[in-house]
Amino acid sequence: MSHTQLTSVVLELVPAEEATERKDGKKLRAIKKEAVARLFTQAYEQGGCLTNVETALLLKMSPCTVSKYTREWALENEALLPRRGTIHDMGPTLTHKKEIIERLFLQGKSVEQVMRETSHSAEAISRYIVAFKQVLLCHRKGLSTEEIAFAVKMSKRLVEEYQRLITELASKNQSLDRLIEDSLGSLLNSTKETNTV
Repeated sequence: MSHTQLTSVVLELVPAEEATERKDGKKLRAIKKEAVARLFTQAYEQGGCLTNVETALLLKMSPCTVSKYTREWALENEALLPRRGTIHDMGPTLTHKKEIIERLFLQGKSVEQVMRETSHSAEAISRYIVAFKQVLLCHRKGLSTEEIAFAVKMSKRLVEEYQRLITELASKNQSLDRLIEDSLGSLLNSTKETNTV
């Protein structure tokens, strides 16, 4: 964290419409959930990136509650909030990678749609597809989880998450090779368009 570039952002802790909604009977829990989403989004739009702990401090709630509200909001809105853990690819979970891969491979969404819905760049999505493909190739060659982790330079836990995704996709009769090639082709086109704008 000491080497992280900092940026100033202006956040609305209690906008006027929120006070009006509460007066009109909107449940406090719903207001708090929207406040969590608003702070993450406002910070990101200004070039910043909040953590769950920072958001919890600002809203005077526990980081666990922020995490719970974030998960609920993501399910309700079918989108991911731009948090430090997802934007900077940090933390022990695969949630954002799983969301991205499922949207591309299971839901058949375009790279552009997934970029919009998950607040991830084409480069980040490319990393997840490449990592998924590396684990898939090693998995097909019969390598153990430990061998795959060593070969692709990932933690064993992360490899296990990718393996669960592979099993899930295979159980839904998805042609993984075709899906990966389609996604990589679409990604290359997106990157070219971004570079020429």
